[in-house]
Amino acid sequence: MKQLEALAREAQSFSESKPAMAEQTIQWHGRNAKPQAGALTDDESEVARVMQICNACRYCEGFCAVFPAMTRRLEFGKADINYLANLCHNCGACLHACQYAPPHEFAVNVPQAMARVRVQTYTDYAWPAALGSLYKRNGLALSLATAAGLALFLVLAVVMAGGLFHEPMGGNFYAVFPHNTLALMFGVVFGFAVLALGVGVARFWRNVSPGAASGAAVVEAAHDALRLRYLDGGHGKGCNNADDAFTLWRRRFHHFTFYGFMLCFAATSVATLYHYLLGQQAPYPFLSAPVLLGTAGGIGLLIGPAGLLWLNVKRHPLQGDAAQKPMDRGFIALLFLTSATGLALLAGRDGGAMALLLAIHLGVVMALFLTLPYGKFAHGIYRSAALLKWSIEKRQPNKLQLGSD
Repeated sequence: MKQLEALAREAQSFSESKPAMAEQTIQWHGRNAKPQAGALTDDESEVARVMQICNACRYCEGFCAVFPAMTRRLEFGKADINYLANLCHNCGACLHACQYAPPHEFAVNVPQAMARVRVQTYTDYAWPAALGSLYKRNGLALSLATAAGLALFLVLAVVMAGGLFHEPMGGNFYAVFPHNTLALMFGVVFGFAVLALGVGVARFWRNVSPGAASGAAVVEAAHDALRLRYLDGGHGKGCNNADDAFTLWRRRFHHFTFYGFMLCFAATSVATLYHYLLGQQAPYPFLSAPVLLGTAGGIGLLIGPAGLLWLNVKRHPLQGDAAQKPMDRGFIALLFLTSATGLALLAGRDGGAMALLLAIHLGVVMALFLTLPYGKFAHGIYRSAALLKWSIEKRQPNKLQLGSD
């Protein structure tokens, strides 16, 4: 124990001996340029300090992929820190197991340090960068304001076209907004979201320089991402949330959210095939594939976000970064409202308020798509990229041989 303390103190003093750097965002020059490496932000310096101490201890090696990836490094530059921060799932197991966690003088808090850098990467790699910074500072307010503004715009459009309340239309949405108008609006918004996310993750990927991906590495990374493997605490019992007790609820609520979202996306995709390939136009019967998939997905998107919000409120203050809660809750709120307004529209599609329900639902969905590249949704994309890098890296020789893989 004394030898371990000495190693940890040496790592602590080494980290503290480095001069503090003012916060700087990544600068880009040219289409294929890599970000300027070098100066670390205060948050990145904290991760480097913590990793030096953890590298001397190694108690948490079996908890998640962060710690075996850590043992392949002696020093931690900007790219390494960004990679490890996105590899961290913030499960909390290491915090509750750490003998150097607060109130110890070393104040090792891996989940919190990683969370602060992780949100910084969303801004550093975001495209356009200004939108990433805006959402980071005002996530909840921006989400709700965007949804309300777009919904109000569409409601006014409905009013100008003939009124909010009408004779029942048999669920015919295209009598309110023509199909081509909806396809154009959401095609542009969805295309922008995909482009922005693609540019951001491509920048991240070039920066971490993972090497060539084999088929086995891709399959393993996809398996770990879809199962949320590292939300089991490394032992299968789950995460720590409010206290030292293990719980699998965070993993379960993430699954409800993710697969609910994917079912809703599948419903839209199947409806598109019905329309263009089979010539069958909406509305579709309640027992049709698009409606069944959308209903199941909507229920998942009610349960998952509600549960994640509950856990977010209850979470121990040392877990994660409290400053990110507005951003986290903004994304959760948009997911929940997307589902709630969608199910309300399904229930009332044969009534006289269908146009009003449709305008509100479409406004919320557009707000969700517009904010996807800059909020909590981005963490799934960056984390999947980090998991793929780890799957590639673990198959490469470890020249340091400082710890087990």
